[in-house]
Amino acid sequence: MTTDISGSTRILGIFGDPVAHSLSPLMQNAALREAGIDAVYVPFHVRPEQLPGAVAGLRHLGIWGVNVTVPHKEAVMALLDEVDEAARLIGAVNTIVHRAGRLCGYNTDGEGLLESLRGDLGFAPAGRRVLLLGAGGACRAALAALAAGGAAWIGLANRSLSRAQALVDHFAPHFPGTAFAVLPLSTQDADEKLARALSTVDLLVNTTSLGLHGEDISLPWQALAPCAPVCDMVYRRGGTPLYHEARARGHLVTDGLGMLAGQGERAFFLWTGQKPPFGVMKARLLAELTDK
Repeated sequence: MTTDISGSTRILGIFGDPVAHSLSPLMQNAALREAGIDAVYVPFHVRPEQLPGAVAGLRHLGIWGVNVTVPHKEAVMALLDEVDEAARLIGAVNTIVHRAGRLCGYNTDGEGLLESLRGDLGFAPAGRRVLLLGAGGACRAALAALAAGGAAWIGLANRSLSRAQALVDHFAPHFPGTAFAVLPLSTQDADEKLARALSTVDLLVNTTSLGLHGEDISLPWQALAPCAPVCDMVYRRGGTPLYHEARARGHLVTDGLGMLAGQGERAFFLWTGQKPPFGVMKARLLAELTDK
């Protein structure tokens, strides 16, 4: 149940296609209620061809702000008045703030990941070695956040080496204090090279969508030190094969739920100017997913 609606109620929301499955309204409305803020967060189903009109509507209707999810995170950037430097580097916006007629874009995904790593795994990236699986949009946000957090070494393991190398070429000049490497994934010589890399890392992160539908990721698990935690950015009810494999091998592991809550908390702060009540968003997500 959302807050009572009045003439002064502010509007927040999320643009996506599809969007009906989004858990953001649940956690954001729970935080707004707990904080006593007169606002409501709603989903907006926006198809790609409707995006320019939907963004213009933010100005005309005085909407406080929105999250942006697939497939709009990149396309929306050209429609905004300002884009935060970090979001521009990542090449995607997931949060829009409406300030006195100007639309400002941010990306809170990386901060959400770091918050999840801190809270769920007790991990801070400064001076550490991290291996990322994948080289897509989620990897870009993770890479930027970890490098900005002072990671000493970041490896990218991906099926397409050229795609991974393109990310390294893009980010490396911005983070001279971080060493980068590109590794093969799911190729004939991948296991040997991955094993060498895994034996040296302090954290393994899956940034791919593999596991969302129960797919497994073949890895030389024996090379990963038992003390190295694992973060699977995918969330799947019941857990992904990678999540269960990591737990079975004794690794401290977390999934994408903490990151979802973390990025939402940062967006809440950007819109309202105050931090959301501690733990409310993640608790609401866990309650929803446990009930079903």
